[in-house]
Amino acid sequence: MRVAIVGLGMAVTPHAKSLLDLSGRVEVAYAFSPSRERREKFGDRFPFPRCDSLETILEDASVGTLALLTPPNTHLELVRRCAEAGKHVLLEKPLETSTARAEQLVETCRRAKVKLGVVFQNRHKPAARRLLGALASGELGTLAGASAYVHLWRPQSYYDEPGRGTRARDGGGVLLTQGIHTLDVLLSLAGEPQEVRSFSATTPVHRMETEDLVCAAVRWKSGALGVVEATTSAYPGTPERIGLVAERGTATLAGTLAEIRWHDGRKETAGGEGSAGGSGADPMAFPHDFHRAVWSDFLDAVESGREPLVNGEEALRVHRFIDTLLGV
Repeated sequence: MRVAIVGLGMAVTPHAKSLLDLSGRVEVAYAFSPSRERREKFGDRFPFPRCDSLETILEDASVGTLALLTPPNTHLELVRRCAEAGKHVLLEKPLETSTARAEQLVETCRRAKVKLGVVFQNRHKPAARRLLGALASGELGTLAGASAYVHLWRPQSYYDEPGRGTRARDGGGVLLTQGIHTLDVLLSLAGEPQEVRSFSATTPVHRMETEDLVCAAVRWKSGALGVVEATTSAYPGTPERIGLVAERGTATLAGTLAEIRWHDGRKETAGGEGSAGGSGADPMAFPHDFHRAVWSDFLDAVESGREPLVNGEEALRVHRFIDTLLGV
């Protein structure tokens, strides 16, 4: 399968490494950025052909799939062009800067009958899959509590980059840009929220337009209760954590490690393969294993005609949850 990469900024590294690992299955036909400097820097690190025009990719019928790794406010228009050209799209989160634009994007791919996958790599962690299985099978029994804690650190220099933390480019702050990954996993475990009471703020730690601290209480439709805390002001940053309280045990997912403590005295662990990373000043300090899993799943979906694990509709769930947390 011939694929292309569109966007060679901060997000590209784990994708490029994943595609190198999958070189027996895919051929990277093009890597595109409108910036010559970015193309050259990318070429110093990865052996993929580069091009200076998106049209080159869209007009090449041999390229059926591309990764779109550009800023959120560009997604709707670029996905429209890709869909019209019949290209399947693996899209970096978030879908777009607002839920309304995200819904348009998903509908665009649906009408064009192209696959849309969204890069929520945490869904592919073995630890997350084990907890989902324990809930779905009934092993843990009725869920009573489901909470998420995202205590990250970003220095002011991170937000000094043009567009960072703005509504115009990013669409939001800690929830839409950082916490979205953990919230996506939380929704996959807890289901839909029924009622939310929340507060959000921009702390004195940062000078930015959007929120860097959110605290909320949640009643889930299942009847379970929980809290959501998310911030990029928690120096030096700790791995994101999800906590579950259930009828037959208590479970936690911290970084890549899940622990289940059963009421009969057993303790079970799952995952723990390497460090999740990315919680501190370097947001890209994490392994690319789970991005590779995203790619494998998406390639399987394209080849078989099924939906990817996280498609557009799944991604819209977390966008709507974020709106609720922010009172939008």
